[in-house]
Amino acid sequence: MPLFQTIQFNENTKILIWEITESFEELYSRVTLKEKTQRRLDGMKSQMHQRAFLSVRMLIQEMGFTDKDLHYDEFGKPYFDCDNHISITHSYHFAAIIISKEKVGIDMELQREKIQRIADKFTDYECDYLEPNFTEEYIKKLTVIWGAKEAIFKIRNEKGISFKDHINVDNFSLDKTQTQASLHFDDLVKDFDVHYQEVKSDNFEGTFTLVYAFEK
Repeated sequence: MPLFQTIQFNENTKILIWEITESFEELYSRVTLKEKTQRRLDGMKSQMHQRAFLSVRMLIQEMGFTDKDLHYDEFGKPYFDCDNHISITHSYHFAAIIISKEKVGIDMELQREKIQRIADKFTDYECDYLEPNFTEEYIKKLTVIWGAKEAIFKIRNEKGISFKDHINVDNFSLDKTQTQASLHFDDLVKDFDVHYQEVKSDNFEGTFTLVYAFEK
């Protein structure tokens, strides 16, 4: 399937989402990989992971880049050899990237009931406004919070950051699409704008939450 959705957030930022319906062979035939990337692909045991990996290459091609332009630092954070920042996510049959002149992070998660069982591992500050009533709304809110913290972690990418202890997501409404968050880690204090929305496919069951964050 071609590109699922393009979101032109502003003149400096674009989000692209790919719905992974192609076979491994079809995706592989449409990309050109450098040797290092090929070795990484060959080492993946899951074909779903391989397909997601290749879908990301399809997305950067949509933006006029190639696999040769994409690199990873020592902590696994992707970057280009230019002034564009990139962040990557994939979840089940979706892959997405965000490319911006600003420092950005992105995450995409399937809304699942099981997130309630691990809520205490990544929420603390948020407990002041969360109501653990085991409803659909509670699951949706937890998914936004997790996605926001994941996106912020991808921006900073520093060893030792705890979702629970160091990243705080302000209260928000599911009727809106934006909230604020902050990172307090050692002597570092950073604020972030967080945006969120739902993504659904006609081809698969389930609702996904897309979250992306900008460092202020």
